Amino acid sequence: MKLALAIRNRQRARKVDLRLLRRIVKTLLAESLQIENAELGIHLIAAPEMTRINQTYLDHEGSTDIITFDHSFGVPPSGGPGRVNAELQTLHGELFICLDDAIAQARQFKTTWQSELVRYLIHGILHLLGHDDHAAAARRKMKREENRLLRQLAKEFPLARLAR
Repeated sequence: MKLALAIRNRQRARKVDLRLLRRIVKTLLAESLQIENAELGIHLIAAPEMTRINQTYLDHEGSTDIITFDHSFGVPPSGGPGRVNAELQTLHGELFICLDDAIAQARQFKTTWQSELVRYLIHGILHLLGHDDHAAAARRKMKREENRLLRQLAKEFPLARLAR
C-alpha cells in the first residue's frame, strides 16, 4: 500500500490525537475499503475558515461539516458503484472537516464529537470513491455505508481517545 497522508489541525476548539486519527484513516483505507493507493490531505478547521472555503469554492453561505476536493483530475474513481481496477487507481483528494460543526452536531444527535469527526472522514472518502448524496436513494445508500464503516471502526478503535 502506498499511502501519502497529511493531517493538519488548524482549529482550537478541541485537542485531537492526530496519531490515533492517522491509524483510523489507514485502517479505513487499507482494511475496510481495500484501497491500495491514496494521497490525502485532511484539514481539521474551525467554522470561520470553513465558511470562507464554502463561499469561495462552492458559493454557499455559512459553515458546513465537511468539504471534499477530489484531485484525481479525470481519473475514474477507485471505488463506489463503478469500481474499476482499484489496484491501479489512487485516491487523491483533500478533506476539510469543521470541528465546530462536529461539536454542534454531536449535541444535536446525542453522540460525541469524536464519532462525528470519524463520520465526516468516512463521508469525504466515500465521495472520493464515487458515492453521491444528492438524490434521496443515493443519500440513503451512502448513509448506510457510512454507518457500517463507523460501527466497524468504533469496534476497533476507542474513538473517545481522539480527544487529547
